[in-house]
Amino acid sequence: MKITAIRVYQVDLPLHEGSYKWSGGNAVSVFDSTVVAVETDDGITGWGEICPLGPAYLPAYARGARAGIAELAPQLLGADPLALGELNELMDNAMRGHPYVKSAIDMACWDVLGQASGLSVATLMGGHVGEDFALYRAISQEAPAQMAERIAHYRSEGYRKFQLKVGGDPDTDIDRIRAAAAVLERGDVLIADANTGWTQHAAMRVVDAVRDVDVYIEQPCLTYEQCLAVRRHTNRPFVLDEVVDGIDMLVRGVADQAMDVINLKISKVGGLTKARQIRDLCVSLGIAMTIEDTWGGDITTAAIAHLAHSTPERFLFSSTDFNSYVSVAVADGAPQRKHGRLAASREPGLGVQPMMHVLGKPLGVFP
Repeated sequence: MKITAIRVYQVDLPLHEGSYKWSGGNAVSVFDSTVVAVETDDGITGWGEICPLGPAYLPAYARGARAGIAELAPQLLGADPLALGELNELMDNAMRGHPYVKSAIDMACWDVLGQASGLSVATLMGGHVGEDFALYRAISQEAPAQMAERIAHYRSEGYRKFQLKVGGDPDTDIDRIRAAAAVLERGDVLIADANTGWTQHAAMRVVDAVRDVDVYIEQPCLTYEQCLAVRRHTNRPFVLDEVVDGIDMLVRGVADQAMDVINLKISKVGGLTKARQIRDLCVSLGIAMTIEDTWGGDITTAAIAHLAHSTPERFLFSSTDFNSYVSVAVADGAPQRKHGRLAASREPGLGVQPMMHVLGKPLGVFP
């Protein structure tokens, strides 16, 4: 099988709740998503998606994804989409770094592989574990009382894991964590995610002030070294996200006992192929994971679901359903949340059929 063409689409994904706010005063109201189609000479078309959380989160941005795909796509024509290892090596040799650029292409090729084999991506990644898996709900940064109120609302939708967006003024963040913890019920899980927003000394203040609260601390500072210093200062369970961008950082973190959980984002590491490698190493090393991506719609949510659903339950800390946050659907067949849980499709590939009337005309066609 050979890749004969790659098509690139752009779609806006507005948020149901109006905006999403996190550390540093950052906010997004409409996500700029890129959808990729990989066509083959066997008549199979695979689909992928990449949607950075704006340009201020990670070294990634939407127009950069499309520019990078335009650079890579001509060099992938004629390649075998089923040979995922060779394909990733080809992409890495053709473009140094920029993993998010490669993610949607790799994702689409997994979709091709599933369709060609008649198997779901989850089956190819180890098999569906159970009937479904638990999701978390991100709580956009607001005043402490408002964030606490959100928990009751989201619990009514079936969520039991809540990720508070903190990383602002330390005193306000301490109030946010305590207000949220006060309304938790038995079995609820609370994560305070600073998204790199605290300085080291501010993070030290916060973690010391919440030593008696049942809360996970996620990515308090910008650098790995700062996070490690905070980790060694606190007795709270610890999550690393932004700094774990490859196997090398995972191995370093395990050696330093720097975390209990990692946040594994598909596009941050370059696609499903490399995300699965990291997932499997985490399982071998005993590190739990939140499995997700930087953002996206139906296609990204489907890819997340396949990786998460094929992960041993005791190592899957959580996952997410981005298509429930946005008001535009881009594909039929995408998994839909039920009572705070999600299940990957058992249809071949990702199990999605893009809505071409939503995607419109491609921005680029290669060749």
